[in-house]
Amino acid sequence: MNKFLKEFKDRGYFYQCTSEDELSDLLNKKSINAYIGFDSTASSLHVGSLLQIMCLRLLQKHGHRPIVLLGGGTTRIGDPSGKEETRKILSEKQIEKNIKNIEKVFKIFLKTNNPKLKPIFVNNYKWLGKLNYIKFLREIGKHFTINKMLSFDSVKLRLDREQSLSYMEFNYMILQAYDFLELNKNKNCLMQIGGSDQWGNIVNGVELIKRHSSKQVFGLTTPLITLASGAKMGKTERGAIWLDKKLLSSYDYWQFWRNTDDKDVLNFIKMFTDVTLEKIEKIKNNNINKLKILLANECTKMLHGNAEAKLAEETAKKTFEDNSVGLGLPTISINQKKISEKINIIDLVILSKLESSKSEVRRLIKGSGIKINNQVINDEKFPITEKLFSENFIKLSIGKKRHIKVKLN
Repeated sequence: MNKFLKEFKDRGYFYQCTSEDELSDLLNKKSINAYIGFDSTASSLHVGSLLQIMCLRLLQKHGHRPIVLLGGGTTRIGDPSGKEETRKILSEKQIEKNIKNIEKVFKIFLKTNNPKLKPIFVNNYKWLGKLNYIKFLREIGKHFTINKMLSFDSVKLRLDREQSLSYMEFNYMILQAYDFLELNKNKNCLMQIGGSDQWGNIVNGVELIKRHSSKQVFGLTTPLITLASGAKMGKTERGAIWLDKKLLSSYDYWQFWRNTDDKDVLNFIKMFTDVTLEKIEKIKNNNINKLKILLANECTKMLHGNAEAKLAEETAKKTFEDNSVGLGLPTISINQKKISEKINIIDLVILSKLESSKSEVRRLIKGSGIKINNQVINDEKFPITEKLFSENFIKLSIGKKRHIKVKLN
């Protein structure tokens, strides 16, 4: 088996592949270009997209060139796969801004000194924005049957649940297949990788290229990752785990990985770090907490750099083991006027954005789940005064895992 495909499988990335033996032979013969598409629906990607990014990183490691398609065109439509309702349509200005920000993420993960392996960035609005509708229907639409399009899960599930599916969304799978055709013609792209929910869309592209150009290309999919808890990867009670320091501190990113469920740790070291499979085999029976720290350090180092990873680890040690405050602890500032307005502990927690519901804060207080400077607060009317800010900040803690520095300005 080809080395890329073998490691792809060994790291748990593999789900399905079109013509696997032929793909293995091709990858043994030459370096290829392969792509993954990312719609630009937010100002950053979150860890739910990290598996796909790691696939491109692995591809690059094995001497193949990644193409990153940023969906300036398809974002204007919305992918119905896995969605129960129509996606909110963003303004063109917002989409372009999102694309620029998301591109920065890939420049971190896919950084290389080899010009032949540098990622190729493409925006599908370049060709989708110029489509002539009649010409498109005649040349591309003729290759798709409504019967088959209705059979795909992305469409079938919505219809079975009697949830509306707009004609705009229904067209998405054709546009994605057309993206593959364009990349094949103009960037010599021979493979598309995506999540298992994209299988139907990817197969459409493979078949379109075969019918339109008589060329063989390939599709490769990854499993959809859920946490041991059953939750979707990248989503937490506090929101998305962003791959952007402006949206999520390196400390909070480190903490996300450090808090991984015991059942997920080894799989996540395989999937989301560069630790070799040989080393993972040697350390798999190590203390689980040491493995979690390794996972957190490696993931944070990859995105935020070695210094930030070390600082996050030191901050966590001081915060959790020494009950002090580390330098890297997330910090918010509160205007001194707010304190003079005689706010209480509930107001402070809401201002800190650690919780958004006053009733939830009251519940936490009753359960001794809120601390200031390591002291439990049992009174929901506990006043926040300047005296508490003896070092110009206080440490506010929610439960055992959420801590923040609150500074006066």
